[in-house]
Amino acid sequence: MDALDSYRDEFPILSRTVYMISNSLGAMPRQTARNLAEYADTWATRGVRAWEERWWEMPLEIGNKIARVIGAPAGTVSMHENVTTAQMVALSSLRPSAARQRIVCSAMDFPSMVYLYRAQEAAGFELRIVPGKDDLSIDTDRMLDAIDDTTAVVAFSHVLFRTSYITDAAAIARRAREAGASVILDTYQSAGIVPVDVTALDVDFAVGGCLKWLCGGPGNAFLYTRPDRLKTARPSFTGWLSQQHPFAFAIDDADGRDDAMHMMNGTPAIPAYYAALAGLDIVNEAGVGRIREKSQRMTARLLARVDEYGFTSAAARDPERLAGTVAVNVPDAPLVSRTLKARDFIVDYRPPVGVRISPHFYNTMDEVDRVMAEIASIVRKKDYATADAGSRVT
Repeated sequence: MDALDSYRDEFPILSRTVYMISNSLGAMPRQTARNLAEYADTWATRGVRAWEERWWEMPLEIGNKIARVIGAPAGTVSMHENVTTAQMVALSSLRPSAARQRIVCSAMDFPSMVYLYRAQEAAGFELRIVPGKDDLSIDTDRMLDAIDDTTAVVAFSHVLFRTSYITDAAAIARRAREAGASVILDTYQSAGIVPVDVTALDVDFAVGGCLKWLCGGPGNAFLYTRPDRLKTARPSFTGWLSQQHPFAFAIDDADGRDDAMHMMNGTPAIPAYYAALAGLDIVNEAGVGRIREKSQRMTARLLARVDEYGFTSAAARDPERLAGTVAVNVPDAPLVSRTLKARDFIVDYRPPVGVRISPHFYNTMDEVDRVMAEIASIVRKKDYATADAGSRVT
């Protein structure tokens, strides 16, 4: 028995399903229901007083828990509704110039990010999208070659969402620094499953969220801002939460906060913060280093079963380049994914890589074997769930 198996009882859904979709939505900790009940009780009994008693500073409280996960100093992580919003705050603190106007990103980044970068062309930026490789990873040298003295921003994913490929973040960030460009690192598919140290990487900004590997539910995206950038950043996407004395209702900008909440804007989503508490505490207690070690054993087992059953996978075979997900390419992959979910094997499907299987620290080797055996059986028998028996293909 793995030492991390002791956390299984903290996640109720594991008693009913083989839950292998933490790359999309982490399992909810048992404590989360109690924390949300505390939120409801606080609202019911304390009413508006809750703002001054805890709620107003909760973004910093949650941000500091995330800081421990990603190697950031306390007071440097702000909270946002989603990663697109967090990215926009970072981008809004940067300005194109005649000499520097290029945003460099990868075609393998999550589409929401590319949509946002392209929209910045209206503000004077120029977008350079570096093509991916045939195996849906990225060529580090192509990324490095795309960065030059016209580059204002290099925005890229630490781990790619389709293939779970770990990019060479250190090399890309180093090249950006040499060229005088700012770096925005997307850690959504890395924070909580592989070690991340934003301080060592020396990135200007990092974004991510609690939705996936941090088991914190939706509405909990974050933005790390390097301490020296935090002192000088002037995001145009801002609001009253960024002010030192918001309830003074002054309209000048002379009293901005000097911590991470300087990067925030409107009224925060308090229920989401209550939902994030338990997952962050568990991940910090378990330790990302231990989580990574177990994850590597499980992804190796998945790939061994892929080979055994004669399937293929876009997952990197170098364990140092593979994060927490193994995509299994099988015939009729959307139908296989739907059938698995109908049978309480919770996975997802993404074109063109197939069925994505994402074990986390609360999963077991037995579950890895079971899900792969189930896939092999479905494919062999073509025993698919009917359209109304499974959930919508996602």
